[in-house]
Amino acid sequence: MAFHFQQALRALILLAFCGLIFYLHYTGDITKYINPKYIPLSKSASILFLFLFFIQITRIWSSKKEGESHGQHAGGACCHHVDDHDCSHHHDHGDTPFTVKKLFSYSIIIFPLLTGFYLPAATLDASIADKKGGLAVLGNKNNVNSNQADSTSVDENDDMEDYSIRDSLEDFEDSAEQEPPLYEEEQEVSKEEFEHLKKGLYSSSVIKMDDFVFSLYYEEISKDIERFKGRQIEFQGFVYKEEGLSSNQLVISRFLITHCVADASMIGFLSELEEAPELYENMWVKVKGVIDTATYNGTEMPLIKITGWEEIDEPFIPYLYPINVRIL
Repeated sequence: MAFHFQQALRALILLAFCGLIFYLHYTGDITKYINPKYIPLSKSASILFLFLFFIQITRIWSSKKEGESHGQHAGGACCHHVDDHDCSHHHDHGDTPFTVKKLFSYSIIIFPLLTGFYLPAATLDASIADKKGGLAVLGNKNNVNSNQADSTSVDENDDMEDYSIRDSLEDFEDSAEQEPPLYEEEQEVSKEEFEHLKKGLYSSSVIKMDDFVFSLYYEEISKDIERFKGRQIEFQGFVYKEEGLSSNQLVISRFLITHCVADASMIGFLSELEEAPELYENMWVKVKGVIDTATYNGTEMPLIKITGWEEIDEPFIPYLYPINVRIL
């Protein structure tokens, strides 16, 4: 039996990719790279890599007679009508010597495996927020993904007896201490449930923006700030400070992921707090405050006048995801 090293290396790479995806799912870090609605697709990719691995195993060993046949074939027996370069190309069974080009190709493939296994999943922070436009992005009221249902007017006096989905969610104050939620299930609601979520925003005495409804409530508040002016609000996020803000101003921010971490956009609220100089960038805080309005570069935006705050640990899942609304 002849052993083919490069075929074995390719099998190992396929198995490593399968293992990496499985590892990310096992630890929950997969949600730091993609929107959880793509988790089933990611699991399918892991299974596909495993399937290809088993196919590749059959190419690692071959009989000596087969290997000699291949060698004679590649040596020129069939190359009467093509040049040597074409012959070696068509009959490469993975045993050709390593060249600089081939080593470079393997390096590109192996690099994400090494970084995936040996480097911790990095969280987007204030430095990324600054590169993405910072506070200027918050002035764009369309930066919340349109994946959510179109906004419709809500009667503040509508009956709330059917408003059950909101009650079934865990209180956002304890979210950092819980196991990673099954977002692929929780993030999908019916259109009726979606409307109930919005009713909660308009009727509740205190607007509690947990991770599940954060992007929805943020969009509604940004579209009609005057309607929410004077309302009490509670939410959590990381501190972002931008050049040009007053000493008592900062931004309590979150990153919203639509598909994957590459398309993450910053959302959050410009806030005022006397102790703002004591808060450092990337510090995670839970705040309470009152909604007001402010103008930044000619654009009106919500302003939170913070009445209370406390430092918290970074949540296991620091990102937000748009709510998926079932059509049927």
